[in-house]
Amino acid sequence: MAQEPIRARIRRLYVPNALYFIVAVTQGRQSVFADESNVALLRQTMRRVKEIHPFAMRAYVFLPEHLHLLIQILGSTTLSEVLHSLQRNFTLNYKRVYGITRKTSLWQHGFWDHVVRDDQEAADCSSRHHPDSLPRR
Repeated sequence: MAQEPIRARIRRLYVPNALYFIVAVTQGRQSVFADESNVALLRQTMRRVKEIHPFAMRAYVFLPEHLHLLIQILGSTTLSEVLHSLQRNFTLNYKRVYGITRKTSLWQHGFWDHVVRDDQEAADCSSRHHPDSLPRR
C-alpha cells in the first residue's frame, strides 16, 4: 500500500494570536506576480479576505512565482482559513479578470508556515525576506 505524502501527514500548529511566517508558491512556479496588475489583484483580494478572516499584516514580499507573508492571526480564525480563502478567492478573481472558464490551478498544494517565537525572529524574517536581500534566478 502506498504511503501518503509527508506533507499530508503534517498537522499545523494553531497558536491563538500567533505571528506566522508564510510562503505560498504558484503552480509550476508560474510568474503570475511578474505582472503588476496581478499584484494589485492579490492586494485587493487580501483586503477582502481580511474582512472575513481577521489578520494583521506585518510584512510581505511578492516575487514573480511566490509570496512571503508575516501575518498575525486574530480572533478565532485559523491560518488555514486565511490561506485557503486567499488562494481560492485570488484564483476566482484572476479567472474573472482574464475570462477563464476552465478549471485552473494557480497555487501549489499547501503552503509552508512557521510560528514566529519572538520580536528578534520577527525582525529577522522581515529583513531576511526583503526583496533586495533575496537571490535572483
